[in-house]
Order: sequence, then C-alpha cells, then structure tokens
Amino acid sequence: MIRLYGIPNCDTVKRARAWLSGQAQAHEFVDFKKQVPDAALLRRWSEALGGVEGLVNRRGTTWRRLDEAQRAGAEQPEGALALLQSQPSLIRRPVVEWPDGAVTAGFDEAGWRERLPG
Repeated sequence: MIRLYGIPNCDTVKRARAWLSGQAQAHEFVDFKKQVPDAALLRRWSEALGGVEGLVNRRGTTWRRLDEAQRAGAEQPEGALALLQSQPSLIRRPVVEWPDGAVTAGFDEAGWRERLPG
C-alpha cells in the first residue's frame, strides 16, 4: 500500500491525497505532527532520495524562522537530520513510500502517474 507522510493542513499534501483518491488508489496517511519520523526513517528516506537535501524544505515559513546557527547546522547531513526530527514541518511534503520500496518527496503528478499499476 502507498504510505503518504505529511501535515494534514498542507496544501500540497491535500492535493496529493485528493489526487490519489481520484485515481482510486488506497493509501495510508501518516501525520508528521502526531507521529514524528524517527532518525532511522529519516536516514532511510535521505538515502533513497540521494541525500538529505531532498528532504529539507527551504522555502517554507519554518525554514525562514530558523536562526542562522540552525540553518548552518543543516548544511551537514547529521545536523539536517536532527533538525528535521526536531522540527518535522521542515520536511518536504509529502514523502511517499511506494509499494515497490521507492521513496519520493513532493507532489509530481506525472511522476506519480508512472508509478501506478496498469
């Protein structure tokens, strides 16, 4: 089953969930706020995405609210992972674990359509 991680009031997450439903694709939704991803999960996602940069949302208000020291700490992979765990709103959304084991971050309708069976 498709597992989609995010924040329920995020517009991109809402669009992604609606799109999956419109494609008749069952999925499990995991709310970052209620179930914060642990370090092992964040590390696995980071590896699947080719590095932690694929997980850090540098365009959102949470990033803009960080002080310079926190931003500087995010330049190193371990620092970024620790920051993502302490502030899950910094995680690029949605993160999706696909049935084939692939992981994606963000909503890309064309890319998602290719992942769906038949």
